[in-house]
Amino acid sequence: MKKVTIISLHLGFGGIERSVASLANMLVDKYEVEIATVYKLYDKPKFYINKKVKIKYLLDDVPNKKEFKEAIKKHNIKNIIKESIRAIKILYKRKNETIKFIESCNSDIIISTRDIFNEWLGEVKKENTLKIGWEHNHHHGNMDYARKIIRSCRKLDYLVLVSESLNDFYSEKMKNKNCKCVYIPNVIEDIPEKSSLLKEKRLISVGRLSEEKGYSDLLEIFKDISSEYKDWKLDIIGSGDEEEKLKKYVKDNNLSDKVTLHGFREKDYIFDLLQKSSIYLMTSHTESFGLVLIEAMSVGLPCIAFSSAEGANEIIDSGFNGYLIKNRNKEAYKQKIRDLIEDVEARKKLGKNAKKSIEKFKSDVVSKDWIELLEQSK
Repeated sequence: MKKVTIISLHLGFGGIERSVASLANMLVDKYEVEIATVYKLYDKPKFYINKKVKIKYLLDDVPNKKEFKEAIKKHNIKNIIKESIRAIKILYKRKNETIKFIESCNSDIIISTRDIFNEWLGEVKKENTLKIGWEHNHHHGNMDYARKIIRSCRKLDYLVLVSESLNDFYSEKMKNKNCKCVYIPNVIEDIPEKSSLLKEKRLISVGRLSEEKGYSDLLEIFKDISSEYKDWKLDIIGSGDEEEKLKKYVKDNNLSDKVTLHGFREKDYIFDLLQKSSIYLMTSHTESFGLVLIEAMSVGLPCIAFSSAEGANEIIDSGFNGYLIKNRNKEAYKQKIRDLIEDVEARKKLGKNAKKSIEKFKSDVVSKDWIELLEQSK
């Protein structure tokens, strides 16, 4: 049985971390699977990982970003210097311990999930090890970032991209490189049998509460919608840096009885709420893949998103299983919400199509793509 090692920064909240857990779960019946994760941020991984997967933590320290910010906020020069030195030491340990692990790793296949890991993996000579980079982030037109990814992969065998557009982009840029690009989408592990009846007066959005996810725009949009459709509610599931700011907006605009910020929740809680909702809303400025859209579609929810979220363009077929709104036009976004609120039959039609749309993201389909790649000889 071949051994596969996935190198991850941590196993806390995040799209990459969720994908790492899903991949490990998919592969564990065919391979010996190990996750080498740099930081142990929590007592246990935040996403389900099969017990047969071995987890190895490389550092006994964690990033001190919070302490550093606090020192700056309080203008405490002594603590700023102290936390700066500590941060440098942690980064040094991260590099040193990760390289030491790669050098001693006896796996047949090593999968890297960050550009820094790509670099270190590529530099370590391993004649019989298949080296794979796995890129989840979109360059968003930032060519400095794209070039950094390309440089980091120069000594790897493959680079896996989670969207077709990213695969097309990097395949063209790397056509003369030894590292080959492969498109393998992210996966939805479980598709619920139960679908939403699309009768509840509920809108829903799930994601990290950070600036790029556009939740300020979502609340602004909902404020107008709620003034017209007073019985409709909005549920937001997720946590992040913008949480307090969003709570303040809800309170200041008298939306507390209509908007619920649920914080981070486990999978069962999320799917239960999705099944009680009628329309899924995404307002991300950028989105590499959009796994939450697939999850929403798995329970038959029509989805609305701005086309600026690149990953949404590969999932939403506008007018078939949801709507893509161009140029971040908030008025057009509001109108599509109105259309679906007022027409339950339209909701049902798009929702039915949404459920059909996600077949290619099922684990039994995506796992075949991964296994085909992992069975390539070095």
